[in-house]
Amino acid sequence: MTIQDLEKVAHSLVAYGKGILAADESVATLTRRFDALKIESTEQSRRRYREMLFTTPEASAFISGVILYDETIRQKSASGTPLTQVLDRQGIIPGIKVDTGAKPLAGAPGELVTEGLDGLRDRLTEYRGLGARFAKWRAVISVSDTLPSSGGVRVNAHALARYAALCQEAGLVPIVEPEVLMDGAHTIERCEEVSGAVVHAVFHELVAQRVTLESMLLKPSMVIAGKNCPRQAPVQEVAAATLRCLRRHVPAAVPGIVFLSGGQRDQLATAHLNAINRLPGAKPWTISFSYGRALQDPALEAWHGRDENVKTGQWALYHRARCNSAASLGTFTEEMETMATGPETLAHR
Repeated sequence: MTIQDLEKVAHSLVAYGKGILAADESVATLTRRFDALKIESTEQSRRRYREMLFTTPEASAFISGVILYDETIRQKSASGTPLTQVLDRQGIIPGIKVDTGAKPLAGAPGELVTEGLDGLRDRLTEYRGLGARFAKWRAVISVSDTLPSSGGVRVNAHALARYAALCQEAGLVPIVEPEVLMDGAHTIERCEEVSGAVVHAVFHELVAQRVTLESMLLKPSMVIAGKNCPRQAPVQEVAAATLRCLRRHVPAAVPGIVFLSGGQRDQLATAHLNAINRLPGAKPWTISFSYGRALQDPALEAWHGRDENVKTGQWALYHRARCNSAASLGTFTEEMETMATGPETLAHR
């Protein structure tokens, strides 16, 4: 695949009114979510859940791609079709999470570094053979009055760039995800300061390692106060701070910015995305979403592990994807949250 082909895939992932479904939870993470709803977590129950999401009727009107986990990319549907082909047939591009998780950074108390570079070249080749056309790597940045350190930011930025370069070599579009965590009591001003420094460092490394910016996507967190901060900024302030940070640090060559939800409530993540896209002024990149829980949580709760609830679960995903599609265009309204009629609407489309 040429770099021009990768650029086409990158633009397809941020096509008009579309975003990405992050369904790349590890077995341990998805098991915790199942446990909270008293759903038994087995390979088959996890496959049934993912298949429900991936076969949602007309989801491709709002979802361009899905990020898979290693277990999921190897699974087949109930009818024996590989799940990557299930997505392909709906016009949805399969992707894959390729990092192996964040671990404590040696010599840096309170900081983490994402691992998984060892053997990555071979794994990327395998994943592409299994049907993946893009990949994702998540770095985790903690915030306090003293964190992150410059060294902590630098090692995570370096790893993100090494991953991105290997992806493009293997014919996969890299999604670069430097997540500034919402955990803590930091202010929105502190979050903006840290977010700017992190994104700046990431692009410095990407350029240094000759990553083609036109053939990648950025998946940042929004600029939001920590969960324990006494003052939670209103939607418009979050939007203004986030867009200001992006304009200062993200090159115009990048095709798209697909936000992570980062633990925000589903409707709040939609409202923030909508407010960002409604702000006036230059936005040289498409601004959309790559949400996990903010798309999945209503669907998981509606499904509740029962086959008879599949349509209800699919409707919940369709509804949230539709709302976020509108938010990616700046056309979302609160009335859209109550305009939905229910799963029977999907059944008759």
